[in-house]
Amino acid sequence: MDESGAKWRTRGRPTLPSTSAFIGGDRCRGRSDQVFLGEYQHNVDEKGRVVMPSKFRDGLEKGLVVTKGQEHCLYVFPLDRWEEEVAKVRRLPRTSGPNRNYARAFFGGAADQQMDKQGRVQVPQALRAYAHLDKDVVVVGVADRVEIWDATEWAALSDKADEFYADIQEALSEEGI
Repeated sequence: MDESGAKWRTRGRPTLPSTSAFIGGDRCRGRSDQVFLGEYQHNVDEKGRVVMPSKFRDGLEKGLVVTKGQEHCLYVFPLDRWEEEVAKVRRLPRTSGPNRNYARAFFGGAADQQMDKQGRVQVPQALRAYAHLDKDVVVVGVADRVEIWDATEWAALSDKADEFYADIQEALSEEGI
């Protein structure tokens, strides 16, 4: 067996590297690369802060950007993912009115933040108003970003999304998923 095979086989039985190798990120290159998973119930405190789940903190520890998301949620991007989003929006033609409006809302509402020692993120009042965040919120991992939702709105959307998900397999199979 060659040297690299030692990582993949133990006593002749194939094994995969631990999940944390894929989900934990690649800190060697300075990128978060974390896959954000799950949903977590939290509250907005009296100072407008939201706690990030402990599982998300490694991917957000170098800084993050909070901005308006679709359907009146907030998007939270690690800095490296934010840079990718910036590049995508910059490629949109400025000659299109809808593109300009999208860029204005996306960048105009954005706030770069750092988590405090307790893993809390300050959410500016304008963003809390946009997403209707008063008290109970749900923090959702969506692969490369985090979303923050008003708990009531998340419950309604989640029910619709679950029904859509249950019925979408045929269409996704056409896309190779």
